[in-house]
Amino acid sequence: MNEAVLRLEAIEKGYKLGRPGEVRVLRGATLSIAPGEVVALVAPSGAGKSTLLHIAGLLDTPDAGRVVIGGQDLTRASDSARTAARRGLVGFVYQFHHLLPEFSAAENIVLPQLANGVSRAEALARAQGLLAAVGLSARMDHRPAEMSGGEQQRVAFCRALANQPQLLLADEPTGNLDPVTSDAVFDTLMGLVRDTGMAALIATHNPALAARMDRRVRLENGVLVPA
Repeated sequence: MNEAVLRLEAIEKGYKLGRPGEVRVLRGATLSIAPGEVVALVAPSGAGKSTLLHIAGLLDTPDAGRVVIGGQDLTRASDSARTAARRGLVGFVYQFHHLLPEFSAAENIVLPQLANGVSRAEALARAQGLLAAVGLSARMDHRPAEMSGGEQQRVAFCRALANQPQLLLADEPTGNLDPVTSDAVFDTLMGLVRDTGMAALIATHNPALAARMDRRVRLENGVLVPA
């Protein structure tokens, strides 16, 4: 049996909000995602979805518990080790694309590869291949302002996959799009994930999209339960 790409083990997290005591967001959240598995994360606003994704993506640290990605326990890793893992093991997609406006679609995909030590020629070839896979070869030299919202989000998917991560984390990746565009962009995302065999954890408020994933988990009172 393949080892899980992501293991969250009994994750605890709380925040102090300027008054005595704290708000406990995660209370022993546990999750395991296998290679090639796409898991939907559903929960009401404010329940801690983004906190869980940030911990899974090594952008935040838990108060207790373990974060294991690709067999590596990275919970208390050094800043440099966490940065290297984020670059090489994890891809992120957000509700808003966050593309760099002064760069073209291809350049937005090339840049994270250069930061990861890939040669410019190899990075450009991979950017071209990813854009072709999502039907955007004709937009390669276009800047974000010259593309539609759906096209921009497709480029953001390509950027997230540029360094061939093992794990994709997405926070409402189609939440800023109209329903028709949302369905088309989600189809693109699922195709990319299936083709690469990575694991994916996708937070969404859209029950129709959640139903199309392999498994659904709900965050309730700080723990993860089947949805």
